[in-house]
Amino acid sequence: MNEINIMTCPCCSGKSYEDCCKPFHSGEKHAPTAETLMRSRFSAFAIPNGEYLIKTTLPDNRKLHNKADLQEWGEINDWTKLEIINIPSENQVEFKAYCTDEDGKPQVHHELSVFLKIRERWYYVSGEFLD
Repeated sequence: MNEINIMTCPCCSGKSYEDCCKPFHSGEKHAPTAETLMRSRFSAFAIPNGEYLIKTTLPDNRKLHNKADLQEWGEINDWTKLEIINIPSENQVEFKAYCTDEDGKPQVHHELSVFLKIRERWYYVSGEFLD
């Protein structure tokens, strides 16, 4: 009998990856809310999946990002936890992303992200770092 390895989704939803962020990463579905997109992007750093991170960045802002750099940032850090702090509006998500960096030091990335919905799809626009 084969054991099926069911991975818990890195976004800390408590669901399996298959039932949570994988359908977004594979393009099967699009995130229905800014929070869902935020969670799927965190998972894309944890896995990592630089292609998804670029595809979910606002098209006009993609020139500000580099897929290889996003992929590398995912690879060199061990992404351990996502904490949604606040959702002040439909298009904003405040979160803390926890990771261990390449030197083995714990880090917390605290950000207020802004998203934009275009033709029924959410995109990451920008983020403000918070203390």
